Amino acid sequence: MNFIYPNEATIQWDLLIVIYPFITGLVAGAFIVSSLYHVFGLKQFKPVARFSLVTALAFLLVAPIPLTIHLGRPERALEMFLRPNFTSAMSGFGYIWFIYLLLMLGEIWLVFREDIVHYAQTAQGLKKKVYSLLSLGVYEVSEKTRATDHRLIKILAFIGVPVACGLHGYVGFIFGAIKANPWWSTPLMPIIFLVSAIVSGVALLIVLYVVVSKIRGVEVDRDCVHAMALWLGGFLSLAVVIEGLEVFSRLYESETSWEIIRQLITQQIQTSYWVIQFGFGMLLPLVVLAASVLLKLEKKLRLSLQFLAGIAILVGVFAMRWNVVIGGQLVSKSERGFSSFSPPFFGQDGILTAIIILALPFIFFALITYFIPPWDKRKPLAEQRVLDYQKISLG
Repeated sequence: MNFIYPNEATIQWDLLIVIYPFITGLVAGAFIVSSLYHVFGLKQFKPVARFSLVTALAFLLVAPIPLTIHLGRPERALEMFLRPNFTSAMSGFGYIWFIYLLLMLGEIWLVFREDIVHYAQTAQGLKKKVYSLLSLGVYEVSEKTRATDHRLIKILAFIGVPVACGLHGYVGFIFGAIKANPWWSTPLMPIIFLVSAIVSGVALLIVLYVVVSKIRGVEVDRDCVHAMALWLGGFLSLAVVIEGLEVFSRLYESETSWEIIRQLITQQIQTSYWVIQFGFGMLLPLVVLAASVLLKLEKKLRLSLQFLAGIAILVGVFAMRWNVVIGGQLVSKSERGFSSFSPPFFGQDGILTAIIILALPFIFFALITYFIPPWDKRKPLAEQRVLDYQKISLG
């Protein structure tokens, strides 16, 4: 029999709450890649160090939007800071998000300060005013200021790593702390969210870096992408193990809630859980990444496999967020039945709204890179081919 209470007929945390942890996870993962260069000195990540910072900022600016829209009164979002409630788990995200935003803005300003000063002195018209404003009146560029900037960048990046982990681990804590829901109530939930955040952030950088490089007409740094793929494979392996252990621990303990959880993952969300999340989003990319690393493949083919693996991982992580947020609400409070959910296309919480929100980070990314380009100033491919042809002809 299917026993549900009347108030369970409507899913309260809908599609907007699914994309909320998805976006925050991309922020944390992208920032950690930048920190691997700025804090830990991994030189292979230099080509994407600034790129990943801009990506993280673009997604961070959008992170609170799904929550504020879902609440129905987005104009009252600032009340969280004007009338703080430190006992509220949800409002805690606002404080962490704001602290993280300040840290990231400070680090980005220091990383791009020399470029901003250059543009402020060479640009004309509106751009000159924008760069002059961004310079904050600091125009000195010397070896001494570079050394100071480098130290401050390293300090902020070092502080930003635990804050980034806390940002998304806290999202997992919100779900894991709800003891009344058997699908959510597990101490592994913050760790699962954190590891999947790193995985999705690295996958996003691989996909976005390749796409942007192709649009700009420049060569992709294959060694950098290969290094990101190695780290991605490592974190993905960890994610598979942790999520697998979470299921097996429930099976081994076989508490009273196991029967309803078993029905949930084998009947209600079996396609999104086993096929999309685990099969397409985790195991398949793990095999593809292993093949791209272990087999002696042509560089172009290896890059294509790593790019496709990144796309599959992003789909899998989104499915994981769906399975956690929506799947947990399908279980009735009586633990004897299930509700159902199909998101509408239009409306405040519809698919169209979600698509627009997911598109916003890329719009912000384009605007930020228009004013402060994060890539190295290399010649476009067309120009480079002409130069190579001239060298061959002269030779």
